[in-house]
Amino acid sequence: MRKLFSQPTQIIGLIILIAISAMVILGPLFITHDPAAADFSSKLKPPSATHWLGTDQFGRDVLARVLEGGRRSLGAALLVVAGVMVISVFLGLTAALSGGVIDQLITRTIDIILALPSLVFALAIVGILGPGFGNLVLAMVISHWASNARLVRSFVLTARNRPDIIASWEAGMSWPQIIFGHILPEVMSKLIIVLTLRLGDIIVSISGLSFLGLGVQPPAAEWGAMLSQARLFFEYAPWLLLAPASAIFLTVIGANMVGEGIQELIDPTLKQ
Repeated sequence: MRKLFSQPTQIIGLIILIAISAMVILGPLFITHDPAAADFSSKLKPPSATHWLGTDQFGRDVLARVLEGGRRSLGAALLVVAGVMVISVFLGLTAALSGGVIDQLITRTIDIILALPSLVFALAIVGILGPGFGNLVLAMVISHWASNARLVRSFVLTARNRPDIIASWEAGMSWPQIIFGHILPEVMSKLIIVLTLRLGDIIVSISGLSFLGLGVQPPAAEWGAMLSQARLFFEYAPWLLLAPASAIFLTVIGANMVGEGIQELIDPTLKQ
């Protein structure tokens, strides 16, 4: 932690993420406006003391909707990261430790999925399942697990040949003890680095699919969906676009800064 907080870039990234998370989680305690309440007498009002970020085309408070949208956007990103981590670790470990037909089957499946652009693949899955928050999260998990499972497989294959792993096996330790005591902690640490670095891309992908109308459906708020609705009013109500765009931009920047710091802290050899 001392090393992580010793770099100005990582400190800035942590401050950004903590500030955004605190606003998204605690904001409703201080913002009294209902994000779904329409007031047509106050539609498209610029920022003021009453509405700090103005109102949208239905008279809804933009700040309240940005905070509500942040809970969905960040929540979806965390669900995707958790789902990808579980699937990647399970299939990567299974492929590396099983070998033979099972390894070939999992590896060929990974190759097929990686042959398709992840965003296009996710778009196709949502198109089949239909728009919605749950379907969007599922599509993102299915389209992102393959590359991470390949990394896990590579990490495990490398770890199997380490002297400490060989010595543990020769000393009589069982494979479950070796996996959970020696291999899995290192694999998880490296996978956390990779997923933290990719968190920004995941947030952008979720927002992009929601922008196309494939994620959260109106009147629920989500950063990408808010951008889609705001583009029609940008000329005379730019605050509608700037608020969610700034939230996405700052979150991605903060995630990338923290990811690079964790990368250098845990394993400097992964730094490109």
